[in-house]
Amino acid sequence: MAPDANTAAACKRDLPLTAEAVVRPEWLDEMGHMNVMWYTHLFSQGVHGFFALFGFTPEYMQANVAGTFALELHVRYLSELHVGERVALYSRALGRTAKRLHYMQFLVNAERGVLSATGELVSAHVDLRVRRQSPLPEPIAAGFDKLLAAHQALPWEAPICGTMRA
Repeated sequence: MAPDANTAAACKRDLPLTAEAVVRPEWLDEMGHMNVMWYTHLFSQGVHGFFALFGFTPEYMQANVAGTFALELHVRYLSELHVGERVALYSRALGRTAKRLHYMQFLVNAERGVLSATGELVSAHVDLRVRRQSPLPEPIAAGFDKLLAAHQALPWEAPICGTMRA
């Protein structure tokens, strides 16, 4: 499925809501629309909500001296966002390896019901004691795999860039 108005409806229907926000005045750039750095900020908020779905929580990270490093981010800007508009982020699992996760964020303009942007990401599980990639613990991997199976069964393809892999 190409990212269009139908994608926004499919996200709302099929994917977990992982963050919400309202576009703030200080997020504008000199052209009067939301600056690109704030898209990254919103995608980051969605990642936190997404990770919590399969146990990759702040509590887990603190207890295990673990975290994630973002390795890649591919953003597609599709529709401008303006001050005061409500946005919703939906997340979709795409794949994984023993140490990496591949997933996608859909930034939907809740006011207009259109897809504003997509963020496709690859993140690595990291042992923060040595600051190196490390294997995902079994409970987190199993939780991600359950979500991945559900998302792979969806009747629409994720609009991936085609160059990223976990």
